[in-house]
Amino acid sequence: MSSPATVTLPIAEAEALAIGALEACGASAPNARATAHALVAAEADGQAGHGLSRVPSYAAQTLAGKVDGKAVPKLTQTGAASLRVNAGRGFAYPAIDAAIEALPPLAHNAGVAAAGIYASHHAGQAGLHAERLADQGLIALIVSNTPAAMAFAGGRRATLGTNPLAFAAPIAGRAPLVIDLALSQVARSKVVAAQKAGKPIPIGWAVDADGTPTTDPAAALKGTLEPIGGPKGAALALMVEVLCGALAGGRYGWEASSFLDATGDSPQVGQVLVAFDPASFAGAGFPARMADIVAAITADGARLPGDRRLAARARAHEHGLSISAALHQEILSIHA
Repeated sequence: MSSPATVTLPIAEAEALAIGALEACGASAPNARATAHALVAAEADGQAGHGLSRVPSYAAQTLAGKVDGKAVPKLTQTGAASLRVNAGRGFAYPAIDAAIEALPPLAHNAGVAAAGIYASHHAGQAGLHAERLADQGLIALIVSNTPAAMAFAGGRRATLGTNPLAFAAPIAGRAPLVIDLALSQVARSKVVAAQKAGKPIPIGWAVDADGTPTTDPAAALKGTLEPIGGPKGAALALMVEVLCGALAGGRYGWEASSFLDATGDSPQVGQVLVAFDPASFAGAGFPARMADIVAAITADGARLPGDRRLAARARAHEHGLSISAALHQEILSIHA
């Protein structure tokens, strides 16, 4: 139910709303559809930070030319099972779609296939992309680097991105197992939201410019986010920088401009997608071994990662998406 502060939209209406805003700012119809579909899917999964709240900034970046809304991804097969995808300084989603379409036959033929994407943008909910490959019977590993937000282990300057990592594996008779995490303790957007609300942030989220833990979101935004697991998280983020920057050819986090505003050059970050064909490694035994994992988790009273996301998705498809009336009006105003 909508309240004066919220608006509830059916999934199709939410996609149409986002498509209209992106097209009004110069995105091509295919790019607007691919991008809107990914944003609405994230919103439905309860990942609002990667959902419709991104439409205003995406639209502004398209209008300013920071994102080429008409870019057409260029996919080149560089080996028997390797792909190189130029996102063309456009949105990440059309380039990711192209990679996900091309990877399965290569993986089934060679056992493993990979795609490196460069000159790209915000990849959104990385787990959704991995899930799409798992829905085709593949195990998927996806990483993306992002603009600087964390320091190297022992450093103080924002250099590394939050650098999400996603993994998905098919499970017979149910939705895939999906693991999706950023390598920072918290998304930068949550610190921004706390600053706007005039609220403190929990200790452990971030440090100030001097490297001192802080609860002041303004000080945190001038400092760096804390990695998960301390130096281990920073090392994982560095690994993602190597894969997405040095290997795929994207800009490093400290070279990339913000995903959140329309100033500066295109971020031009990178993504890497790896797809494994289970039958090439485990033969016919893979489904049974995955069933053993599920049984072990449930027998211990635990839940599979992603189960809350699936529940949120089911509710959204049945009841629609509830977003703030202010955001709804902001997106509508872009259509004008």
